[in-house]
Amino acid sequence: MWHIIGLLLLALTVLAGPLRAQETAWVQIEAHPTLAEAEERARLFARRLPDVAGFALGGGWYAVTLGPYTRETAEDVLARYRAAAEIPRDSYIARASDYERQFWPIGAAALSGAPVDLDRDLGAEGRDVGETVEETLPEETLPEETLPEARRSEGRLTRAERETLQEALRWAGYYRGAIDAAFGPGTRGAMAGWQRDRGFDPTGVLTTRQRAALLADYNAVLEGLALETVTDDRAGIRIALPRGAVAFERYDYPFAHYESTGEVPGARVLLISQEGDRGRLAGLYEIMQTLEIVPLDGPRERDGRRFSIEGRDGEIVSVTEAALVDGAIKGFTLVWPAGDEARRTRLLEEMRDSFARLPGTLAPEAAEAPSGVDLVAGLAVRRPVRARSGFFVDAEGAVLTSAEAVEGCARVTLDGDIEARVVARDAALGAAVLRPETRLAPQGVAAFAATPPRRTAEIAVAGYSYGGQLPAPTLTFGRFEAETDLDGAATRDRLTLDVRPGDTGGPVFDAAGAVVGLLLPRDDGARRPPETVRFSADAGALRDLLAGAGIEARRGGGGAALAAEDLTRRAEALTVRVACWD
Repeated sequence: MWHIIGLLLLALTVLAGPLRAQETAWVQIEAHPTLAEAEERARLFARRLPDVAGFALGGGWYAVTLGPYTRETAEDVLARYRAAAEIPRDSYIARASDYERQFWPIGAAALSGAPVDLDRDLGAEGRDVGETVEETLPEETLPEETLPEARRSEGRLTRAERETLQEALRWAGYYRGAIDAAFGPGTRGAMAGWQRDRGFDPTGVLTTRQRAALLADYNAVLEGLALETVTDDRAGIRIALPRGAVAFERYDYPFAHYESTGEVPGARVLLISQEGDRGRLAGLYEIMQTLEIVPLDGPRERDGRRFSIEGRDGEIVSVTEAALVDGAIKGFTLVWPAGDEARRTRLLEEMRDSFARLPGTLAPEAAEAPSGVDLVAGLAVRRPVRARSGFFVDAEGAVLTSAEAVEGCARVTLDGDIEARVVARDAALGAAVLRPETRLAPQGVAAFAATPPRRTAEIAVAGYSYGGQLPAPTLTFGRFEAETDLDGAATRDRLTLDVRPGDTGGPVFDAAGAVVGLLLPRDDGARRPPETVRFSADAGALRDLLAGAGIEARRGGGGAALAAEDLTRRAEALTVRVACWD
């Protein structure tokens, strides 16, 4: 009996070595106290490393791992990735029994899978872990491959790795298709183009060494930026930021400001975080476009749930993206110096891919600025060169304004952000006709009086006296003095009126609400009349100008005098803000 037991013990001892060698092992690289954070980190690691998995540890913690491997392979992977600085220095070997349910990849069951053995699997059709690890090593240490060998090594790529290759090819300017991990004709053509330009045989299948070179170029532009995932608990945002280029400075509702460190002059990041609804999202969209950090040129897109704004000029390029989800508006703005497109586009990809929403938003009382500070406190607002007034003259949104209002402008806008162009101008009369780039449906259209008012009759001018600081035009009352100016010009009427520069270009009404003229700017010549002596372009001359532009002016007048509140409503319906930008 004891003889039999002894033989069994001896057999178990002999087998113990092989059993230990085949024990499933994992390389644990990180652990996080929330599932959301662990999922995000697993996704980021999976973009550049194979065999990423995530498991619950118990006690509310979650592990990000690599595996499953045999013990020997796990030790080799750990050593190689540590040496290549691909994983933290405190990563270690763990056992399958340390883990509970798997949360990454979704639906996977890696704990029950066969462990990868580097020596056994090298060169097989299954995943070649050793070769993939070597892709992180210097290019010259990687082996040359024949086309069949390249096909086999490519076949062992994960979906995430295939997508990353497509992203790298697109970044390099060779690929324009979808990032779908499918190596179809578009991807093959892109690979062949990259190979041809690098002096390789254009087979359309990248070797291990070529993939390493492509990815090295793809990642090289980020060197020196110290890209790091930042968790801003106060804003409720996690995102990869270039910590070498920007550093946190302050909160200023609804922004978290990350300002330039000086390494990349002009670099800047804003994290956007606030409670809101569709109305507040639309308001944020309008406000962002008034900021100096958002240049005027560039595409804009928006719907009821999100918007994106790209602006560029000779100095900077900025991209703003924000979305409304579950009552929270969150997003970011990246400001980067113009001319550094390779780094900017690559960094923008990383920021988009890493962006994650966490609980919480910035609150107005959390701002470090004094109470009552405007939404864009701490950010310079772009101001027009001049702000004047105008008025609608047809149902499609054509506008009459003063010629001075649009003189020398690189861009003209109506009511803040509606682009307009000059379609007619009469320098002698001092008036210009604008046509909006997008068709408008104004609430009111000017009706021109057939005859001028009698002398000393009451008139009113509608205009944005304070350059748009008020949401509606101001009505200023005065008197009609003469049908000519002081030099006897019949196309200009003389008024007695106390107005401001912002009123220039606005409509002059008679008591019945008909337009009798267009307010002209003050004459800054050698002979300046008293401040209350002003001039307007005559209604008849304005009708002629409109006719030359193909616009038939409406006729009006002859009715009873309007009450002040009715005249105010009419003025609000047809008066528009005109802005000139350099």
